[in-house]
Amino acid sequence: MLYMGRAIRTFAPALLVGAISAATLSVPAQAGQVGAVKDGWLVMKVHSEMVDEDVLNGSDIDVDVKNGVVTLQGTVPSEAARSRALAVAKANDGVKSVVDQLRIAPAGRHDGEGKVEAAGEKAADKTASAAKKTGRAIDDGWIKSKIYTQYLADWNTVLDDSDIDIDVRNNVVTLNGSVKSAEAKTKAVATAKATDGVKSVQDNLRIAPK
Repeated sequence: MLYMGRAIRTFAPALLVGAISAATLSVPAQAGQVGAVKDGWLVMKVHSEMVDEDVLNGSDIDVDVKNGVVTLQGTVPSEAARSRALAVAKANDGVKSVVDQLRIAPAGRHDGEGKVEAAGEKAADKTASAAKKTGRAIDDGWIKSKIYTQYLADWNTVLDDSDIDIDVRNNVVTLNGSVKSAEAKTKAVATAKATDGVKSVQDNLRIAPK
């Protein structure tokens, strides 16, 4: 009986140590999943959630993310559009907070001097031919979000760890930022060029291996 008691006392701490070890091992795995939500991925994800939001028609929104904090800049056509953009951004996993720097401005496009061109005036032929039946109209803001949406699909392969900034003016796309390889650079440019409404693409991407 004494021997059995000693055996039980020896076995019980071993079980406790095993349980603690298992619990400790599971924490880094969960933390790793949270940490995997990177700023570049969040930029793409937030834009992807906005691309088919009808209320954002005529919006031109820039999404910037640093350490999980999302900053929304640019223009929206109404207070309802502002509220929806903020709600969409806040709803994404990995977003710690959202900073609202959006301005309400009539739906339109910017010319090369930064002036607003009335929507529908001097519309590009390619944009007109690519007109959508539902959802947001194909304008600069939609093109930006659409390209980011397509980049998101390649995040787990060629575009992982990319940090790409997209600017669109009068259907002309400019790509800034960094990618990890020449293959990623080629893919990013080709994807932008193939997007509905895009007239041309200016490639300013840098290759910065991670």
